[in-house]
Amino acid sequence: MDDGNLKILVIRFSSIGDIVLTSPIVRCLKKQIKNCEIHFLTKQQNAVILQNNPYISKVYTLQTSFHSKQEMINELRKENYAFVVDLQKNLRSFRIKLSLRKPNASFPKLNLKKWLLVHCKKNYLPNIHIVDRYFEAVKRLNVSNDGKGLDYFLQEEDYIPNDALPLSFQSGYIVIAVGSKHETKQIPFDIIIRLCQKIKGNIILVGDINDKPIANKIENAIGSRVFNACGAFTINQTAALIDNSLGIITPDTGAMHIAAARKKDIISVWGNTVKEFGMYPYLPQDMQDKYYIMEVENLPCRPCSKLGFKKCPKKHFNCMRLQDVDKIAEIANEWVDSYD
Repeated sequence: MDDGNLKILVIRFSSIGDIVLTSPIVRCLKKQIKNCEIHFLTKQQNAVILQNNPYISKVYTLQTSFHSKQEMINELRKENYAFVVDLQKNLRSFRIKLSLRKPNASFPKLNLKKWLLVHCKKNYLPNIHIVDRYFEAVKRLNVSNDGKGLDYFLQEEDYIPNDALPLSFQSGYIVIAVGSKHETKQIPFDIIIRLCQKIKGNIILVGDINDKPIANKIENAIGSRVFNACGAFTINQTAALIDNSLGIITPDTGAMHIAAARKKDIISVWGNTVKEFGMYPYLPQDMQDKYYIMEVENLPCRPCSKLGFKKCPKKHFNCMRLQDVDKIAEIANEWVDSYD
């Protein structure tokens, strides 16, 4: 496609990590289609993730009330899109595409194969990352993956002043992501404490305001080497903290994908989900040594969900409780030693 002045709408409503994973599609559309204009439709709370992206001309936010939704559809119709790229692929995105009546495409979501892996422990999933599956949605546009990984753009104002952190942290720190939308993805409180005790350097805990009470307990248990940043900064400021870190220890959550986008060293700690779902850290081919997958292998109950639960269905939570804490700390301490 090379007709110029073409508007393309990309749809992905949530969540933080999933939206970051769409960034190669946005970049390649913009760079490979002459004079195209990229618009993005997402949830209101996720618009901030896209606001710095130079490849996106306009961000629309999803409206749910009847009148607001109709106004949104009318605005989208006025744009007269040449093509709609649906990276959400659910009933809501289907209805929007139906209302717009424009050429569109989506990607193979593989829900049946995921169901078989979760419920029957039969793995028929292809060995392919979801980002590469996303590119199926733009094949008709002759757009291909440039292999440059994910993007997460930051502005100078996203970087917090040096005096917002203790003086000792300005010489380097490791980030630990405390929370996750689903508790069966979270690293348990006591395991984070054990990790912090074994890690030699300073540690910043990141998460949202709901993670702050647990992070306070961790900070109090370890002392001045730990700084609780949960709920204290915006998502872009948190991304900047990750960007300035020595590396991050994180469960399967949005912080992991932000770190991958900023090309940081990553220890990815997996609980009830598995990398076979295709959402592990996505980095350029020459940076595959920048991440480690930590998982408890050969657990017959894993994966128990493609998303997660509030509590472990088996009540033992062995997928997290049996993690090799010594190995995680060893890798993190290598980051500290190499920085020193």
